[in-house]
Amino acid sequence: MAPNKLNIVEAAQRQITQVFDPHIVGEVNDAHVKVAKFGEVFDWHAHADEDEAFLVLRGRIAIDFRDGSVDLDEGDFLVVPRTVEHRPRALTAEPLVLLIEPATTVNTGATVSGRTVTDLKRLAQ
Repeated sequence: MAPNKLNIVEAAQRQITQVFDPHIVGEVNDAHVKVAKFGEVFDWHAHADEDEAFLVLRGRIAIDFRDGSVDLDEGDFLVVPRTVEHRPRALTAEPLVLLIEPATTVNTGATVSGRTVTDLKRLAQ
């Protein structure tokens, strides 16, 4: 049986109502492919054991680092290496970002806050 395709942008527009609420799009080996709308600013955090990949699908974001920041436009891709402290933030209204990271990754790393999401929803067809 052939797998079903999913238009991530359309599904996210319908289903994601909160910023910084990642939804699982699919799984590839031991990694989750997630999508989230970003808000004004996220928490400073790092992932001790996991790299984190960001692909901007719609809008613009910045990833702040303690020594500067990187602006990402639609179509831009960035990998934040494990242990590197960072803080994502939106540069446009509710940009949509694809995240690729190990399935065990918690969105706020070792930092626990009101933005920590441990019960991930799935993006449906």
